[in-house]
Amino acid sequence: MEFQMNKVVDSIQQAIKASGLKDGMTISFHHHMRNGDYVMNMVLDAIAQAGIKDITVNASSFFDVHAPILDHIRNGVVTGLECNYMSSLIGKAVSEGILEKPVVFRSHGGRPSDMEKGTSHIDVAFVAAPTCDWSSNCTGRIGKSACGPMGYAVSDAMYADKVVAITDNLVEKLDDISIDGKYIDFIVNVDQIGDPKGIVSGTTQITRDPVGLRMAENAAKVIKASGLLKDGFSFQTGAGGATLAASKFVREMMIKEGIQGSFCLGGITSYMVQMLHEGLFKELLDVQCFDLDAVRSLSEDSNHKEITASEYAGVCCDSAVNHLDAALLGATQVDLDFNVNVHTDSNGYIIGGSGGHSDVAAGSKLCIIIAPLTRARLPLVVDRVVTISTPGNTIDVLVTQRGIAVNTKYGKNKELKQRLIDAHLPIMEIEDLKRIAEQYSGVPSPLETSDRVVGNVIYRDGTQIDTIKMVLGN
Repeated sequence: MEFQMNKVVDSIQQAIKASGLKDGMTISFHHHMRNGDYVMNMVLDAIAQAGIKDITVNASSFFDVHAPILDHIRNGVVTGLECNYMSSLIGKAVSEGILEKPVVFRSHGGRPSDMEKGTSHIDVAFVAAPTCDWSSNCTGRIGKSACGPMGYAVSDAMYADKVVAITDNLVEKLDDISIDGKYIDFIVNVDQIGDPKGIVSGTTQITRDPVGLRMAENAAKVIKASGLLKDGFSFQTGAGGATLAASKFVREMMIKEGIQGSFCLGGITSYMVQMLHEGLFKELLDVQCFDLDAVRSLSEDSNHKEITASEYAGVCCDSAVNHLDAALLGATQVDLDFNVNVHTDSNGYIIGGSGGHSDVAAGSKLCIIIAPLTRARLPLVVDRVVTISTPGNTIDVLVTQRGIAVNTKYGKNKELKQRLIDAHLPIMEIEDLKRIAEQYSGVPSPLETSDRVVGNVIYRDGTQIDTIKMVLGN
């Protein structure tokens, strides 16, 4: 017990001192608490109080709750950011040039792969652990701040020089663990690491909007017509009204035809949990939970399985995305070459990031983008996206409320296109969708940007595929 107790320190300040954190180092955080996370702000405040400067923060994602980091950027405590996703509140400040160095944007699969390859080094990782035991094993399954899986934190724990687990539930012994205690150097017990209500992500209710329902039904019909909807079918979708509705239509088809799929993947919602319990899928492979029903399911159902970010989408291993049959993804823009933008809005402001978007598109047999043809009086389809998040050669189909475009521009999907035509789906060329969108919204003026780069978009294989420029006039 003496060895185990030696890892526990009294405060975050003591953990920072014990870790050897100094000016110019890189620290990391994971985002399973999502918009309910308290840990990043607590740690950065403690670093500022210690007088440490010039820190790079590598977080799997930044949410609006992390907006206090902007003050730490202004006072020089934080001088660099790396992430897979960035919320619009922080993204606006970055787009307007608050940082001297460009943000490094990776994907959910690229981030752990870069750590494994040694091209992304973490000096000190701070792990928000809903429960930690005296042997420093961690889990997200139980505790007052339970978040479900801790898959995005595993690579940080394995490859950082020092690792600090911050918990609000220190127990004697854990049976189910997410991170092995051998990777943890220090434990800090605090009052609260976050608010689990902030885990809820996106729209968790199926849309009732007729436009969304039309897109959802057509997306499900695309999957069926592709020939992939059969026993062993594997599937990923996200949290959002239209994608959940598409899952509903897929579910109805599976029930009608007696199909049992192999697995659902990704950020898991209560709707995926329902399909598991109905026997429509054999298992859920879960790297993060998008709602509290999914958190409860992980701790109760042995067929709901926790996976790491590498197992989910890593490039250095045979990850789960490579075994996906079909995936439904969103977009802020799609261009005539089927490149997809999920990093910036049409005005060039950062509003998100790839997350698992480019990973899933690269790995799945059928990648479907589902999005309305116009949004905020701007067309979805453009000549060239503001930012390439996911390259067009990994996208198969674009589904809108006015029609469906099949990507045959890269010498693929000719058979798929014919299957969809034979199924009497409203197939048209992407150029026609662009023309229809512009009839409703007009032709947007060319976006003018500064020459200054505020973000570098790194593809999952470690290569840079685009840059994000500072918005003009700031």
